Amino acid sequence: MPAPTPATLSAPPPQSIHQSPILQRIDWLFDLAQRHGEAFRGPEAWLERQRYRAQHPSAIAALMCMDGRVNLALATQLPAGIITPFRNLGGMFNLGWPYLSQLLIDFVNNQTQSGRRVLLLITYHWSRGERKRGCAGFRYRRDDSMAHAWAIHAQVSELFGAAHQSVYPIVCGFETDEEALLPHGPNGELLDLAAFGATATQPDARTQPPASTEPDALALEAQLVRTLPGLPRPVRADLLPLLLGNLAHVAGVRQQHGRALAIEHREWVICLGRGFDFLHTPNLALMIGPYSPDLAQPIRTAADIIHSNMRAGRIPPDGFLLLTSMPYENQGVERAGAELRARFLAHFATQVITEAHPDLAPLMHRRCAVLDWPARRLDVLPPL
Repeated sequence: MPAPTPATLSAPPPQSIHQSPILQRIDWLFDLAQRHGEAFRGPEAWLERQRYRAQHPSAIAALMCMDGRVNLALATQLPAGIITPFRNLGGMFNLGWPYLSQLLIDFVNNQTQSGRRVLLLITYHWSRGERKRGCAGFRYRRDDSMAHAWAIHAQVSELFGAAHQSVYPIVCGFETDEEALLPHGPNGELLDLAAFGATATQPDARTQPPASTEPDALALEAQLVRTLPGLPRPVRADLLPLLLGNLAHVAGVRQQHGRALAIEHREWVICLGRGFDFLHTPNLALMIGPYSPDLAQPIRTAADIIHSNMRAGRIPPDGFLLLTSMPYENQGVERAGAELRARFLAHFATQVITEAHPDLAPLMHRRCAVLDWPARRLDVLPPL
């Protein structure tokens, strides 16, 4: 059997999976996680990441919505594992949250101590063709989601410095119909790659660095300088492959005639914690990062959506999955701590869901897991 690729792993699930019995759906989900981990650990993937980082040393992190359509690795044609994701329901973050701010500080410290700059993408998503294909977390209001992204941008400047020489934050829209990036400049400038790439085709950015001999690469870099005039030259060189890859990706999306654009909620999984990057699938899971001091509110919101999906017949009424996960870097104490946190999140979410929707509690299937982050290996913990 051929090894799975990022494209096949990110493909939509079979339509039948949403209507399958709950235990079959759960088996399918963990099989997806296993295949994702195997692909990530493969020798070709490992060498590809090593080669890419040697060519483009800036570390890249992204604040993103939990929506599975927002798949930056696929949309930029980067190797898996280059972009470090931070996901939350609605893409809502606040750097005043103690856990989130400490995670970002640790991430930045680890990178800068190795001599690397950090490119931080602060994303929001929207749909050009249909308002309700946008972000439900902001009630499909693009202006509100943009305003929130700029508020985070201001917090990043306060936390890491306004000169942006070590940490460079970029507010970046993601148009889900064509999966195009829209980097915003500090003074209202906008680089709409859907418009820029209307007739362009680009080489695969995973295997070719930005080449000065490519006219489109030169034009794109010139536009990037105008849009982000303060972007340090080394970071600009590392941002260009993302944008060139996105141009190629958008061109490929446009060739998919009859491509279905998901709008209907059919989620049957509530994911709480971190380490769900294998679930790049629209309308399947509601991912809640463990960042906010008030976790009960997004858990209740997710339970409301699951309850609504069942009542409307969009998913079978035989059950849903509550999956909690926490990552760890090293064995021993770190893994033990991840296990404790994953179990605590499951217990906490169970209490919240039982109080908010007592009728859902008997339909809940709980799984706790920990993620070996360097290997992307998801291990399901035995029930207590």
